[in-house]
Amino acid sequence: SDHYRVIKLLGEGSYGKVILAVHKKRGTLMALKFFPRDSTSLLSFLREYNLSLAFCTHPSLTSALGIVFSTPNHYVFAQQPGLYGDLYDVIIPEMGLAETCVQRVASQISGALSHLHSLGFVHRDVKPENIFLCDRDCRWVKLGDFGMVKAVGTRVPCVWYSSPYCTPEAEIARKKEETESGKCVLVSVEASTDSWALGILIYAMLMGRLPWAESILDNVAYKEYLGWREQERTLTEMKGLYGIKDGCQVAQQFRAFTPLACSLFQAFLHPEPKFRATPEKVPGFLGEAWLLSADISG
Repeated sequence: SDHYRVIKLLGEGSYGKVILAVHKKRGTLMALKFFPRDSTSLLSFLREYNLSLAFCTHPSLTSALGIVFSTPNHYVFAQQPGLYGDLYDVIIPEMGLAETCVQRVASQISGALSHLHSLGFVHRDVKPENIFLCDRDCRWVKLGDFGMVKAVGTRVPCVWYSSPYCTPEAEIARKKEETESGKCVLVSVEASTDSWALGILIYAMLMGRLPWAESILDNVAYKEYLGWREQERTLTEMKGLYGIKDGCQVAQQFRAFTPLACSLFQAFLHPEPKFRATPEKVPGFLGEAWLLSADISG
């Protein structure tokens, strides 16, 4: 309190809390990120801080401001603030965001991920709650929260969680653990994890909901999506061999989208990680309508 004037709480969760504050002497507006000392090791705190410093060269990645300190209960560092909250707060349930806004966010986050991947890192936690708004219209957003970031190729224990953002390969690893009596299965950290999450993120922004609850074969919606993919693949082969021109039935949760958007989702939500599109491919899908009823002239 001697050095900062607190303005408001920006966010709070299991990681700790983020407070918007002004440095009294400098007059600088900043976000102070507090990590509880009883649940955060000094090593993991310094790791996230150093990663935030390293990523400051890209405009769509949050960066630390070179201020770090501790209190009796917390480790703290300062970073650039997202003055207008996070993306999750502005996505209207069952409606989503305006398509112009979605394409702006997709462009920026794909650029941020491409930069991250070029440095040899994978974010591993791309979701609306970790994308911060610098203005009300999503003209400038920043991907943040680097607590899950790992170097490409790092071997880590399989982490499965009940969410469409969790990849199909995580489910495969989980089943392997179950068949091996709970033995820990190590998986390689790959950039394709972020590509999958980016596809789910774009869907969530457009529709205000998620395409399925879990990326597992027992989920009806996900299974329907896989069936659509397989029909598309079969028809493509038949067109080449026999000149067949008929299309196939689009999976129900994707029927609001244009063929261009359907191609985007099939590219980024490929069940095989080695065939998944990379974030660098996103610009090729921009500038034309993604929703059948959309007007993106604004």
